[in-house]
Amino acid sequence: MFPIFAGVTTYGRVEVLLFEERHAEMLFQLIDRNRASLRQWLPWLDWSHTAADTAEHIRQSQERYKDSNGFSAGIWIAGDMAGAIGLHAIDARHRGSSIGYWLSDEYRGAGVMTQACKAVVSAAFEHYHLHRIEIRCATSNLKSCAIPGRLGFTHEGTLREAEWLYDHFVDLHVYSMLEQDWCVK
Repeated sequence: MFPIFAGVTTYGRVEVLLFEERHAEMLFQLIDRNRASLRQWLPWLDWSHTAADTAEHIRQSQERYKDSNGFSAGIWIAGDMAGAIGLHAIDARHRGSSIGYWLSDEYRGAGVMTQACKAVVSAAFEHYHLHRIEIRCATSNLKSCAIPGRLGFTHEGTLREAEWLYDHFVDLHVYSMLEQDWCVK
């Protein structure tokens, strides 16, 4: 059994807070405002049509968190929700998982996601005692691919046509970090 992540981590000006059902409307509005840019890279937008859909995602995430099987969290800057990040389902046998993330247009390019990823990777190793974390990014999503590079992840290779994105397949870069290689900078 993996220990539970504390729920709040602050790295500088960025806070990573577990989602609660009360965040559903705010999260849905943020998704909706950024739908066009997020659609370039994220395959789940067609499943998020209403705040009720978002609330259901949050409820499922809370159950995963209670079961020590990952979480979904909001990225907050000075009290404003800026995006989301999550530790996907945990492979308990192999002590591994992956991270997914997205950020609102107005907060991109300022190092916010790098700080949020640092918080989640630290939680994965320190609280969940994982051995391996992956980040997968579409090969043409250069800004997203830069994040694991800044954090010292190893580029392991490219998965050809690994993700269906609405009407076409995209290639994914795979990056990994092992617990013994992680040192918070």
